[in-house]
Amino acid sequence: MGNGSGDFVVEGGGVTQDILDSVAGGVGGTFSWSGDGPVRRVRRTWLDTFDWRLYRAGLSLEQQAGGSGTELVLTGRDGERLAGLPVSNARGGNNSGGNNSGGNSSGGNNSGPSWPSLITALPPSPLRELLEPVVGIRALMPVARAASRIHGQRALNADAKTVARLVVDEMSVSYPARAKAAPRLSVSPVRGYQAQADRISDALAGAAGMRPSRQSGLEAALAAVGEQPGRRHADVQLTPAMPAATALAAILTAQFDAVEANVPGTIRDIDTEFLHDLRVAIRRTRSALKLAGQPLPADLTAAYRPEFRWLGDLTTPARDLDVYLLGFGDMVAGLLGAPPEDLDPFREYLLRARAAAHRDLARGLRSARFARLARQWRGDLDGIRPARRRPTVAQLAAQRIAVAQRRALRAGLRITGASPAQDLHDLRKDCKELRYLVEMFGSLHDPAQRWQAIRELKALQDCLGEFQDAEVQRAELRAFADRMLAQRSAPAATLLAMGEIAAGLARRQRQARADFDSRFAAFAGRASQARLAALTQVSGA
Repeated sequence: MGNGSGDFVVEGGGVTQDILDSVAGGVGGTFSWSGDGPVRRVRRTWLDTFDWRLYRAGLSLEQQAGGSGTELVLTGRDGERLAGLPVSNARGGNNSGGNNSGGNSSGGNNSGPSWPSLITALPPSPLRELLEPVVGIRALMPVARAASRIHGQRALNADAKTVARLVVDEMSVSYPARAKAAPRLSVSPVRGYQAQADRISDALAGAAGMRPSRQSGLEAALAAVGEQPGRRHADVQLTPAMPAATALAAILTAQFDAVEANVPGTIRDIDTEFLHDLRVAIRRTRSALKLAGQPLPADLTAAYRPEFRWLGDLTTPARDLDVYLLGFGDMVAGLLGAPPEDLDPFREYLLRARAAAHRDLARGLRSARFARLARQWRGDLDGIRPARRRPTVAQLAAQRIAVAQRRALRAGLRITGASPAQDLHDLRKDCKELRYLVEMFGSLHDPAQRWQAIRELKALQDCLGEFQDAEVQRAELRAFADRMLAQRSAPAATLLAMGEIAAGLARRQRQARADFDSRFAAFAGRASQARLAALTQVSGA
């Protein structure tokens, strides 16, 4: 069903003969009704990424399984069909190059791919071409499931010709919870009879028990269970006068919500972004405790900083290997003096190492230590109460951002052409901490001003990140080569190809170093510094 002007919700029951008679009377009694074939039963699974990339792009992907087979159907925001793909005889799986989704079939009876799965589980097709730029490296996974009983009526004119079809969808939702949705009705014109179909829609709009609807099938299914698509962890809305301790407790709670939301997907290895987002939430927590934790009880920050450092260290090996595997195609494409297959032993080594690292990570996330951290952390955050004479969050934000801004500016101004690489690494940390503070207290500031400040800061961060990542990866490549030699799993051709990759990394690092001066000059310029300084102005506190 679409979600245009000819869509309705039927309140208080199904489409009765009284409603049909009322509609016929509303258009002057010139129409009659005839059944439109047998009742169809369709099992429906709506798919999206964990972060709702399709929905946010105005797209809806639905797997429909019925008597005629199983099909994936992609529609736009207006309900227009964009592409379809029969999948009745396919059996997909996660094809991530190292990840194992462990997903279950969403349609049942071996109908269609196994979900969750990466987009590479689908065969090359127009549907996949439309999905790939939006989905990226995220897995598609079920976000709602329902079973529909679909039946219809044909509207016949005085010449007994069909001018429109009424389709009724009686939907029972089974996931993310169980509920019956109100029946939905759509009016579809037959070609050449748009005016007559519009008259029927107008009559339906005035009929008792009918309510116009612009909801898509996914929106209707989720609304039936009290949910809505696109929901993410809400950004914490701060007010300037809020006590700093109260605000920090809210910020840290939201970050731990993100940690726990990403743990199951990380353990199941659904896609690499679960681990990435988990690490971001951990880093932001550690930064908040380090940079802005002073209003919190001292024993709390002292107790939990080591625990979150342990959690960050736990996630590092698997993520480092993810980065290599995600960039492996670019490594291969950059080879000039070696054929791509020379790197196959290196990729196999990375996959084995990544599998071992993920097992260690999953064991840590299932451990009693993590369970104890989660339980005690939430309890201690819930118990935080602001003391008297503590700063407001606006005062804390202004003070901490100003300190971080001055530190980053001083560190950058000290860097010359002769400065060691460590100085650039330290500046990157300073910039990252400044950005975390701006984002942490973001709801206190004008969105456009904040966005521009972060954009300029990110440009410098990206340059410094390219410089550091190239250096770190060169060192890791040498370590990988040494271990592969020790394991006798590195043919000479593979080592030569890895050497070519290392040379390419050295060129990337030199280019990043050459770009640094102009990037830092833009950050240190009057306009950029003024935008950051504006974020330190205390108002309403």
